Amino acid sequence: MNIYGIVVLVTLSVTFLLRLVSNVLNIRSASSGLPEEFRDVYDEDAYTQAQRYLRSVTRFSMFSSTVDLAVLLVFWFVGGFGILDEWVRELGQSPLISGLAYIGVLVLFQWAVSLPFSIYRTFVIEQRFGFNKTLPSTFVADLLKTAVLGITLGTPVLAALLWFFENTGSYAWLLAWGGTTLFGLVLQYVAPTLIMPLFNRFNPLEEGELRSAIMSYARRVGFPLEGIYVIDGSRRSSRANAFFTGFGRHKRIALFDTLIDNHSTEELVAVLAHEIGHYKKKHILVSMVLNTLNMGVIFLLLSLFMHNRMLFDAFYVEETSVYASLVFFFLLYSPVEFLLSTLLQMLSRRHEFQADHYAATTCPDGGALADALKKLSRSNLSNLTPHPLYVFLNYSHPPVLQRILRIREVLSS
Repeated sequence: MNIYGIVVLVTLSVTFLLRLVSNVLNIRSASSGLPEEFRDVYDEDAYTQAQRYLRSVTRFSMFSSTVDLAVLLVFWFVGGFGILDEWVRELGQSPLISGLAYIGVLVLFQWAVSLPFSIYRTFVIEQRFGFNKTLPSTFVADLLKTAVLGITLGTPVLAALLWFFENTGSYAWLLAWGGTTLFGLVLQYVAPTLIMPLFNRFNPLEEGELRSAIMSYARRVGFPLEGIYVIDGSRRSSRANAFFTGFGRHKRIALFDTLIDNHSTEELVAVLAHEIGHYKKKHILVSMVLNTLNMGVIFLLLSLFMHNRMLFDAFYVEETSVYASLVFFFLLYSPVEFLLSTLLQMLSRRHEFQADHYAATTCPDGGALADALKKLSRSNLSNLTPHPLYVFLNYSHPPVLQRILRIREVLSS
C-alpha cells in the first residue's frame, strides 16, 4: 500500500462516513412536526407515511452503499484488478480489445452487484408505498434496452478513448475531450427522438385548455416551442415530472401523464414556466460549459497519470496499460469529483431559486408554482425538513419549504 492507495482508501472511507452521518441526521431531522405551510395538502397520516418512506429509503440506501464499498474493498485487496488484468492479457488480443474486455467485465460485475438492490427498491419499497407501477416484464425489457444502448453507444466511445491514449501521445487528452464533448452534444440532440421513445410513448397533447394556456404563455415570454407531448410515465411509477428537450427553435415540452392528472392548468403552466426560466437565465448553457470544462480537466489529469507505476502498485497490477489507468485514475480522482459535485449542486440550488423567481413573476397566477410544489411533495412523500448537511451533500434543488417561502417573498415584494 503506497501513498496513492492510502489516498483512495481514506477518500472512500471519509466519503462513506460523511454520507452515513448525513443520512442519520436527516432521519432525525424528519421527526419534527408537520410545517404549517403544508397543512392544506397533508394530514397527519400522510405526513407519518412520508416519514416512514424516508426511513425505509434511507436505511436501504445506507445498506446498499455499505455493500458497494465492501465489495470494492474486497475485490481490491484480494488482487481482483490484477487477476482480471492477467486473464485479459492471456486472451492474446490487441490493447484495444483487451481494454474493452477489462472495463466491460468490471462494468458487468458492478451491474450484477447493483441489480438485486434495484429489484428490491422497485418491487418492495416503491411497491409498499404505492409508487411502483412497473410490471416485471417491463422491468426486464428496460434492463435489456439499457444494456443494448450501453453496448451500442458506450463501446465506440470507450474504444475511441483507448485508441487516443494508445496512439496520439500528448494530444490524446485534447482529442478525448473534443470527442466526448461532440458525442454528448449529438446525444442530447438525438435522444428525444431516437432513445427516449424506446422506453416511453410520447403522444402530442390534445387541443384544449391546457395546450392553449401553455402556448399562450410561451408566446408571451418569447419562448420558441415546437411541440407539447405527454409521456406515459404511469406505466412505471405514480411519480410526476416534466422536462424540455431540443435545441434552438426546436424545443419540446414533455409532461408526465401523472403530472397532468394531479394538477390544475395554472399549476402546470407554472411548472413549465420554471423550466422556461432555466432557459431564459442561461442555466442550461452554464451547466454545459462547466461540465465541458470539468471533462477537459479530467482528461488532462488522466494524461498525467497514464502508466503511473505507483498507481498500478497500489492496486496490485504488475503491467501498466491505458485501460487500467482509466479505472485507477477515476478511483484516485474521486475526492476531487466529490468536491466538485458539491460545488455544482450549490450552484444548481441557486439556479432553482432564480427559475422559481422567473415563474412567480411571469405567470398569470404567481402563487401557482408554490401550490404545485406542495402537491408534488405530497404525492412524492418528500422530506419536508431535511437536515442542512444532507442538503449540502445531496440536493440539487433547495428544500421545498425554502422554495415556497422564497416564492411568497417574491410575491409580497
